[in-house]
Amino acid sequence: MSDYLIDAQDLYKFFGERRAVAGLTLRIPSGEIYGLVGPDGAGKTTVLRLLCGALTLDAGRILIDSFDMRSEAERAREQIGYLAQRFALYEELTVQENLRFFAEVRGLKRAQWMQRSQEILDFVGLTPFRNRRAGQLSGGMKQKLGLALALINEPRVLLLDEPTTGVDPVTRQDFWRLLLPLLRRRRVAVLVSTPYMDEALRCTRIGFMRNGRIIQEGSPAHLRRRLAGRVLELTGGPAPLVAALARSEPAVEAVHRFGARFHVRVAPGALEAVLVRLEASIRAAGGVVENLQPIEPQLEDVFIELAEGAEEKG
Repeated sequence: MSDYLIDAQDLYKFFGERRAVAGLTLRIPSGEIYGLVGPDGAGKTTVLRLLCGALTLDAGRILIDSFDMRSEAERAREQIGYLAQRFALYEELTVQENLRFFAEVRGLKRAQWMQRSQEILDFVGLTPFRNRRAGQLSGGMKQKLGLALALINEPRVLLLDEPTTGVDPVTRQDFWRLLLPLLRRRRVAVLVSTPYMDEALRCTRIGFMRNGRIIQEGSPAHLRRRLAGRVLELTGGPAPLVAALARSEPAVEAVHRFGARFHVRVAPGALEAVLVRLEASIRAAGGVVENLQPIEPQLEDVFIELAEGAEEKG
């Protein structure tokens, strides 16, 4: 029996000549939220669809709570709750009717789904809206209903494909406040793809995908240590001047804008020298340095560096 609720080894998936997933291995134990991040087209959605059985593997092996997705597909799917980017709810049905429909599709008997639906509605905060048609719900409420539908069968594995895309920041926070207690209340593994770095920070581990592969994984703290002592924050003006001068420094690897600030990534061991030379060159050119100091790298810095490295290798 596997120690992992998700145990996917050496996965491959092709769409014609295009290789969407290329030798990916992913192992997630109970009690972990694993964040899958990467640019559009990296293969994140394909991985989730392979794991839930919506797509067929071309090669590799998937175990869900020790059930093989090839030979024991029905048993494996029974362990999964899946929330797609565009999840299928029936807008003409009420919240309660949607839960009943999905419960019966999952094979739950009336006594089971009646009790289960009440527990879930209480959990996601939709009990006062149980008789409202799904089409009349706000975007945030629809996301909560989607989570409720994914939880109806008491899954051991929860697969969430960019579950908060398109909703406001407050709703995103509310959604994550629901997710985190799941790990304490139930023995589950959560795999979530997300474009938001503040959400990735909430994950136990993060995997960065590029071209169908996970090219780096680890805890948020572990990943940020990749660039420890290598990022300067620069504010000043004129912005085009200070950016151009930063990029002209031989030991500077990249300059990226974050709002009114620039993050300057330098080669290992070059931080102090770049700081001194860059400030002097900006002032000599008639520019203004408002702030120039070393900072702790953000996840955005790490993922930009990983993406650039993958492009160079590609």
